[in-house]
Amino acid sequence: MSYISKITGIARSPGDPQVINTGPSSLGTTDQLARALGWFSIGLGAFELFAPRAITRALGAEGNEGLVRLYGAREIGSGVLTLSLEKDAGLWSRVAGDGLDMLTVVSALRPSNPKRGNVGLTLLTLLGVTVLDIVAAQATKTRHSRSGGPIRDYHDRSGFPQGLAKAREIASRRPIQQTAKHHA
Repeated sequence: MSYISKITGIARSPGDPQVINTGPSSLGTTDQLARALGWFSIGLGAFELFAPRAITRALGAEGNEGLVRLYGAREIGSGVLTLSLEKDAGLWSRVAGDGLDMLTVVSALRPSNPKRGNVGLTLLTLLGVTVLDIVAAQATKTRHSRSGGPIRDYHDRSGFPQGLAKAREIASRRPIQQTAKHHA
């Protein structure tokens, strides 16, 4: 009995197949990076949404809590989109959000801000995350793009294995069964 079975009390039936060893994941490195960035985005967005004062205080940007909350909601939306089937759009929305974040944080580099060091570190971090976002977005687009091969043309197919005429012939030989609902 496996460790999980002992904890959960769920046991496999004797005839069930057993997993001897697992194979490689169908998720490539780019998909794993996109997933990690999606969850990071949701976590960061939640922090921005629920603790904006901590962020503004650390950057010397008090009074901008509403803007930080708005950015948090945007970040969560980008994260959810990144985790969806539209991960390409989610990653590019993260890149756009990173640009907006950097423009906003640069405004806190004013000489009168005693927390300029924190602002500089934040900008470096944003730059690093932006590079990851761009790499992931480009790699995801490349990995999931369709080949430039010929477009398949099915205009000559009916969907009936023996042809439309044969399907009509078979249908005309069968009596139509009506239900009581149609007789009413």
